[in-house]
Amino acid sequence: MPVGYMFTVFCVAVGTLFALAPVRRPQPISTVSYFLGLAVNELPFFAGIYWLGISTTLAFAEGDIDSPIAWATVALAAAAALGLVVVAYQGWRDRSAIERAVVDGLGADWRTTIDADLAAGLHHRLPWARILFLPFFRRRPDVRRVADLSYGDAGRRNLLDVYHHRSTPTGAPILIHMHGGHYDSGHKNSQSLPLLYRLAGHGWVCISANYRLRPQYQHPDHLIDFKKVIAWAREHAHEYGADPSTVFVAGSSAGGHMAALAALTQNDPAYQPGFADADTSVSAAVLLNGWYRTYFDNSPESAPAYHITADAPPFFLAHGGKDTLVPLSHARELADHLRRVSTAPVVYAEMKGAHHAFDLYHSLRFEAVVDAIEAFAARVRSRERAGQREAR
Repeated sequence: MPVGYMFTVFCVAVGTLFALAPVRRPQPISTVSYFLGLAVNELPFFAGIYWLGISTTLAFAEGDIDSPIAWATVALAAAAALGLVVVAYQGWRDRSAIERAVVDGLGADWRTTIDADLAAGLHHRLPWARILFLPFFRRRPDVRRVADLSYGDAGRRNLLDVYHHRSTPTGAPILIHMHGGHYDSGHKNSQSLPLLYRLAGHGWVCISANYRLRPQYQHPDHLIDFKKVIAWAREHAHEYGADPSTVFVAGSSAGGHMAALAALTQNDPAYQPGFADADTSVSAAVLLNGWYRTYFDNSPESAPAYHITADAPPFFLAHGGKDTLVPLSHARELADHLRRVSTAPVVYAEMKGAHHAFDLYHSLRFEAVVDAIEAFAARVRSRERAGQREAR
């Protein structure tokens, strides 16, 4: 029996099943569903071309398909291949949903409201080579990563990385990203790297930071760390070509919760012990598959919605309909609340086919999300420039 081939096909078939119909409970099965389903959901071409296509070709070439069970495995591979076609279609369909979300949040004429120099960088070809052959490879030759810079006194949990274009252009906007991990795990240089490298390649200065974790530290310690990073960026990011007046905050999962709080508690001395005079204002927030309810202690003030006011900054939210860790309804509720109260633009991209942590790879879906983030950022920056011109 072609045991190796059977194992490969079985894993891809199960991953495809979990990609199409993720399991929320019981926990042992849901954990397997999460990891296998996520990988296949974002990498259907990789799973189909390499795992199924090459393994099936080799099995035939080596004469392993010579028994009923081997042919049954081929039939399972064919069924999995059809499932992967559906997965890929869902990723393509989500691209359209993301584009509609930009129009809904910024207006049908949003392109005409963007400064010409910012609009020029918004037209991208879909990077098929990366999607098909290098979905795991995030680095770009034109981007330099400066690793392990200290922004606080908590050792490795207070280290950050800076990503910037090797030419070090001046006047670059800043994006600060915080990783997820349930507030008790995770590390910088792990999530949203396609976003960080893309923006850095287009002239941004991007920062990814560690922060103190549970159970030793609790809310608002993580938020305080985020604000320390904002303060650090305003003091030091100019060394890498940044304009400290333009700071976007972003986060994935727990990091999205933290980024939302940072954007809604700007310059609040309650969350800036020892650095209350530091400027922690931000231009906008970008939230990816975030957690938006209260922290584990259920204190009302730990929920982003508690802090929403009319002068909240612009928000961009993207969430998956197949997220088994954070219900889609949480993101929808926060977006609705922001739209009711805030006067700033709110872009909410609801992706029916996306799982949690869709921001790990160069996929059809996440490339569209990054395109939308760049459009959103261009609109925010143009809006800021218009305000500055009016103030003169």
